[in-house]
Amino acid sequence: MTKMADNATSVDVVEGCRLPVLRKNQEHEDEWPLAEILSVKEVSTRKLYYVHYIDFNKRLDEWVTLDRLDLKKLQCPKKEAKTPTKNGLPGSRPSSPEREVVKSNESIQPFKGVVHSVKEVPRETLKRKVEAPAPLAPQVPPAPPVPSLPSSAEASQAAVFPAARESTTFKSREDHEQLTSLTTNGTAARRLIPAQPGRKRKANCGGTDEMIKVLQYNKPQSASVFLPPPEILSNVGVILNQDSQDSSDGIPTAPRMTGSLVSDRSHDDIVTRMKNIECIELGRHRLKPWYFSPYPQELTSLPILYLCEFCLKYVKSLKCLQRHLTKCNLRHPPGNEIYRKGTISFFEIDGRKNKTYSQNLCLIAKCFLDHKTLYYDTDPFLFYVMTEYDSKGFHIVGYFSKEKESTEDYNVACILTLPPYQRRGYGKLLIEFSYELSKVEGKTGTPEKPLSDLGLLSYRSYWSQTILEILMDLKPDNGERPQITINEISEITSVKKEDVISTLQYLNLINYYKGQYILTLSEEIVDGHEKAMQKRHLRIDPKCLHFTPKDWSKRGKW
Repeated sequence: MTKMADNATSVDVVEGCRLPVLRKNQEHEDEWPLAEILSVKEVSTRKLYYVHYIDFNKRLDEWVTLDRLDLKKLQCPKKEAKTPTKNGLPGSRPSSPEREVVKSNESIQPFKGVVHSVKEVPRETLKRKVEAPAPLAPQVPPAPPVPSLPSSAEASQAAVFPAARESTTFKSREDHEQLTSLTTNGTAARRLIPAQPGRKRKANCGGTDEMIKVLQYNKPQSASVFLPPPEILSNVGVILNQDSQDSSDGIPTAPRMTGSLVSDRSHDDIVTRMKNIECIELGRHRLKPWYFSPYPQELTSLPILYLCEFCLKYVKSLKCLQRHLTKCNLRHPPGNEIYRKGTISFFEIDGRKNKTYSQNLCLIAKCFLDHKTLYYDTDPFLFYVMTEYDSKGFHIVGYFSKEKESTEDYNVACILTLPPYQRRGYGKLLIEFSYELSKVEGKTGTPEKPLSDLGLLSYRSYWSQTILEILMDLKPDNGERPQITINEISEITSVKKEDVISTLQYLNLINYYKGQYILTLSEEIVDGHEKAMQKRHLRIDPKCLHFTPKDWSKRGKW
C-alpha cells in the first residue's frame, strides 16, 4: 500500500488516463481490465476515480479508490499536434486515446434536463458535384436473378440496423420489403455465388410470397447436393421456392437519424458519460441506476432520490415523500386500463394528456437505457405501462412507448423492464403485448433501432420462439406437404418480414438445395425450443385485451 502511494505522488492520474483497475468478475474472482479515468474527486482528503472499463458496458462504471489502480501500466492521455485555430493562431489540446471533443461555432445552450437527437445531413446533399454530368452508359437488358444468401454478419446487421442497408423501390405493395436478388450478365443458369471479400451483396431469400414446402427426409440425398449431416436433421425441413423476381437497384441511404428515440450521441460530453444518481427508492425497491439521467442538478448530490411509485414524482427526502403520499390520490398510472389478467395490467397513457407523468417516466427509464435519447416533448408518443396489482395498488413493472404515427412501421420506440423484475419473463410479455396491439391495428411492426444489448437478446429470443412455434405446428394437408409463405408468417405474428428472415438466418436454419433454400430444424433447436416454452409461463391472452386503435393522421392535434 505504501509503495502504491509513493507511486501516486510521482505520477499524476488525471482525466483521460488509461490503466488496469481491479474488479470482481461474475465468478467473484479478481481481474484487471483496462479502464479509462473519466473524473477525479476528493472526498474526506481521499481521492476517488470514476473509471470506465474499456470494452465493458457503461453500467459497470464506478468510483474506485487509489489502491485499485495499477499505476505501473499507466497510459497518459495523448496530445494532438498543434493545429491552426479559427483565428489563425496555433493551438493544441489534450485528448484521451478514445474520446474526441467536438468543437462547435454555436454558443453552448444551458442544459435543461433534455437530450435531443441531431438530424443528419442527407448523403445526397454532401455528394453534389459542380462539374458537368458524365454521359449515361448504354442500358443492358436485365438478366435472370441468381439466388444468394447474405453472410451471418450482414444478417445480424439487417436485424439491428435495417435503415443502413440499401433501399429498394417496388412495383406493388406485395413486392414491398421483399429481399432483392443479384443479377449476372450472359447466363440464365441459377447457381449459388460464393461471397467475395470486400463486396457487399443484397440479402436474398426469395420472394416473400413464394410457397414454403415442408419435406420429410427419410432417404439419403444425392452426393452432389450439399445438406447438413442427416443425424442433425429432424423429420421436418422447409423449402423456399426461387422464382424470378423483379427488383430495381437501390440507392444507398444514410443511417436514419430522424426517429423519436435514436442512438445517444452525447458520449463526448464528460457529464453524460457518468452516472449522476447514486440510488433511487421506488416503492419497496431501491434501484441503483446504470447510466446518466437528466434529473435536476440539485438532486444529483443526494444519497437517495425518492420517487412516488404511482405518479413517479421525484422528491429530495423521505419526509417530502411521506407528505406527498398524503396528497397523491393515484393508485395506478394515469390513462386507460386496456388489459387485465390475474395481477397483470396494462395502461395506455397519452403523452400529451399526461405530460408530467410521461416526462417522469422517461427520466427514470433513462437511468437504465443508454442507447436512447430522451425527448422532452412527449406529445407524439403513447406509453404502455405494465403493472402488478396488490392490496396497495398497481405497481409499475415496466413499459414501452411508441409513436402515434410511425412512417417506418415502428411499434416500439423505447422498452424497459425495471431491474427488480428482470429475468422473470416480463420483458417477453412487453414485447408480446406490443405485437398484439399491432395485430389489432392490422399492421406488421418492428422495434426502433438501435436496440440495447439486453433488448436485442430479448427480441431475438421472442422472434425465435414465435417463428419456431409456427413452423413446428405445420401439419400435412390431405397427404400433401404443408405450405406457408414468409408473408403468412408475418401476417400471423405481425413481425416484419425482414425480422422473420433475419431470425431464420440468425438461427442458421437456411441451407441451399437444388436451386432452392431449405430450412432445417435440428433436434437441438427443437429440444431447446420445447424447454424454453415450458419455462415461459407468462403469456398475453388476446381475449383480455380491450383496445381500439385510433387514426392519428385524421386528428388535427394529438
